[in-house]
Amino acid sequence: MPTTSCHPLAPHRKLRIPDWYVSTLMLERTVDAILKRVTLRRDCDIPYLAGYSQDGRTIYIDRHLPRTFTDKGRTVEVDRYLILHEAVEKALIDELDLHYLHAHQIATRAEESAVRADRISWRAYDRFMQQYVKTVGDERLQHVPADLDLKPYRDEHDRDLIARMEKAERPGSGTRQRKP
Repeated sequence: MPTTSCHPLAPHRKLRIPDWYVSTLMLERTVDAILKRVTLRRDCDIPYLAGYSQDGRTIYIDRHLPRTFTDKGRTVEVDRYLILHEAVEKALIDELDLHYLHAHQIATRAEESAVRADRISWRAYDRFMQQYVKTVGDERLQHVPADLDLKPYRDEHDRDLIARMEKAERPGSGTRQRKP
């Protein structure tokens, strides 16, 4: 197989079920394709666990969120699910001009499908994430990337959080394009 295809390591093979079913193989290929197009950073404070740069080329995951959790004795790496969520959300907002809440709901369903396709309990995964959303949301922000897209926070009218984030912008981590 040529190395220029979207997933050179995975052979094109016929699935035993219709290709429109949720498939682990299809979701793996989707996440792999997204990972080739974005940079992941885990060295910043990101309210609500994850976000993306204004240009969509960088996905940020909060530096305090553990990379793994345990589900039924199995260690689960969480980054790929958050990356999928953030990439889908950003694309829906930028390309279809959806409101953040609508894009977030669809991205959460994509994230849930990927988690379930990997035979991970969505309830356990979500419980793990929610305990860190609260912790991260309450912390004092110190290192917020200057190019973090603030549209989700503006759409939620979270002016206090936006002000705290702007004060904590990390110098040299990108340029914020101010909106009136």
